Amino acid sequence: GWKSGGHPLFGEEIRNRLTPNRKNNTINYKKESKFGPWTQEEREAGRRRKDLKRVTSMTTMELLKKARGAKGALALADTELKNRALMEMARALEDRTADILAANVQDLEAARGTISEVMLDRLALSPERIAGMAQGMREVAALPDPVGAVLSRVERPNGLVIEKTAVPMGVIAIIYESRPNVTSDAAALALKAGSACVLRGGKEAHRSAAAIVAALKEGLAAAGLPEDALQLVEDTSRASANELMTASGYVDLLIPRGGAGLIRACVDNATVPVIETGTGICHIYVDQWADQGMALDILENAKCSRPSVCNAAEVCLVDRKIAGEFLPKLKARLVDGRAAAGQPPVELRLDETAAAVIDGAPAGERDFDTEFLDYILAVRVVDGVEGAVAHIAAHSTGHSECIVTGDEKAAHAFQRQVDSAAVYWNASTRFTDGGEFGLGCEMGISTQKLHARGPLGLAELCTFKFIARGSGQIR
Repeated sequence: GWKSGGHPLFGEEIRNRLTPNRKNNTINYKKESKFGPWTQEEREAGRRRKDLKRVTSMTTMELLKKARGAKGALALADTELKNRALMEMARALEDRTADILAANVQDLEAARGTISEVMLDRLALSPERIAGMAQGMREVAALPDPVGAVLSRVERPNGLVIEKTAVPMGVIAIIYESRPNVTSDAAALALKAGSACVLRGGKEAHRSAAAIVAALKEGLAAAGLPEDALQLVEDTSRASANELMTASGYVDLLIPRGGAGLIRACVDNATVPVIETGTGICHIYVDQWADQGMALDILENAKCSRPSVCNAAEVCLVDRKIAGEFLPKLKARLVDGRAAAGQPPVELRLDETAAAVIDGAPAGERDFDTEFLDYILAVRVVDGVEGAVAHIAAHSTGHSECIVTGDEKAAHAFQRQVDSAAVYWNASTRFTDGGEFGLGCEMGISTQKLHARGPLGLAELCTFKFIARGSGQIR
């Protein structure tokens, strides 16, 4: 419930935002935080804390109970049945393309003017993107079933055989923002991993997500699996997110996919197990021995192909020994050349050394710690591999980093010392993706070290238990 001076979801970070009025049991709104002002919907929902608790608990808890009730059927489903369901779900997505696109148009119209053009691109669907979502589900069907895999086996001297065996999580909840494709990706992976799935999307994409889930439920039913195995939370307020975070006994694993505020709130406040997916402050270091043409190709791809995704580059580090030669090429490629071609130019935010070589905006205090998700690139000049490694250690979120160099020794030193989920040599950070890694669509990119790291594929969505077979052994 509400706490004096705080908020049940974000706690200390929104302290003093709300002040409870004990006399008439209402809440007075006084201050705002870095998360922005309350929406009118949230204001109305928070008028009476007893009503809020009763309404949100019933709605979200009912969905969680349905998902928990369906998890047994999924755990018992064999590979053939799960694959048939995935194929039916893919077919239903394609059959319902018109309905999904109509819902997406409504989301786009409502969001236009409130989010950036880059974020609108994340929200937008097209026939091609929906076809890609369906194809992703078929690719998951073609992957090996992780459930039942024997991870290790030991036979003890007394004849006891012990097998460490992959088993479903149970109920996986995903909190995500304005990317409708996550809806189908998450449902497909959870199903193949034998788990029920509870989705809580952002309000910007809710109509799209609802249309996608309706199609996917048709596919589940057509295959003979319970529709309750896939749930979409209707309430997109912070209260529903908080309820998922604290649904002990109903949620076996929570995966947040979104901005730093959402992820931090989940990590700090959840009482259920959480996998921390990554804010992506991804670095590309251009070494003195780099093929500079290759470096420019990699930088433009990593920054500009889809700047709104977590594996896009946000920082370029340049070896001091080639800064005078390379930086003008960087500006010509990412700024002047793109503008001349009618493409969005990249805003370069430069440290003092880089600013002495090329024109650009001066880098602010937080620019090397910001996931821009836009056509913005922070640029710093460093002293070789050691300087690059030191900068990354101080500023990285542990997602993806790259060195561009022709020096094998420098590359190996960089890859050994940089402590991130994916570390590249002469390749774009945009490859940090479940599909590109051969895992099928992924649930997110984990930047923690336990129990999963990097793209969350099928194996990472399972847990394990020890299956022991004996013949009367006693201890």
